[in-house]
Amino acid sequence: MHQSPPVKRARWRDIDWIVDLVTATVAPTTLGAWLVPDERRRPAVLAAAARIWVEHALLFGDAFLLTDGAAATVWFHRYRPIPPPSRYGERIKDACGEHVDRFRRLDRALGACHPQEPHNHLAILAAPPDTQRASQAAAVLAGSHRLMDTFGLPIYADLYSDADRWLYQRLGYRKHHEVVRPDGARVDLLWRPASPTRIHPTPFAGPCPDQQLPEHAMTPG
Repeated sequence: MHQSPPVKRARWRDIDWIVDLVTATVAPTTLGAWLVPDERRRPAVLAAAARIWVEHALLFGDAFLLTDGAAATVWFHRYRPIPPPSRYGERIKDACGEHVDRFRRLDRALGACHPQEPHNHLAILAAPPDTQRASQAAAVLAGSHRLMDTFGLPIYADLYSDADRWLYQRLGYRKHHEVVRPDGARVDLLWRPASPTRIHPTPFAGPCPDQQLPEHAMTPG
C-alpha cells in the first residue's frame, strides 16, 4: 500500500508558517532569551531575523514541512560557496534593532568552525515544544533526510538542545567538535556522512581552536 511521504518541500507561500515554527521553537530557549532579553519583544524580533534566513534557504537550499505543518527543517546546499542574504547588514539591523550586536556575535560564533567541504547544512530544526515534540522532530528530520540524501553529500548541523541528542545519534550524526556560543553555552557541531549508496563521505574539516570566540561575533553558517 502506497504511503504519502511525511514531509513536503516548502514553497514561498509557506514562509510565514515556517517563520512561526522557528519563532515558537527558539523563543522559550536560553538562546532566545539571550538574543532578545525583552520577553515581550522577543517573538517579533526572532521572527524578523528568521524570515531573512528562511527566504534565503528557499533560494540557496531547501525547507521541508511535515504534511500536517507541525514541524519544519531549513537547509542550505553548500556544495559551492553561497552569498549572504541580499542587503544582510541593513536587513538584520532593521529586524533586530538594539539587539543586532547579539545576532552578529552569534553569526560569527557559528561561522567560525564551519566546514569547507561540500555538504548540506541543516540550519534549523523547528519543532515547537509540546507533548508531541519528540515524535514531530523525529518525523520531519527523517523525512527530510530521505530527500536530502539524494544529493549524495554529508550533512553538517549544530546541536542546540540535549533533548535532540538521541535523535541525531539515531540518524547517524556524530560529534566532531564544539563551540562556545556568545551566551556561554556550548554547542556540539555534528557531521553525518553521506549515504553509502551515493558517494563516499568527505572528511570533516579539522577542528577549530579551543578558545572563547570574539565578543563581536543568527546565520546558518
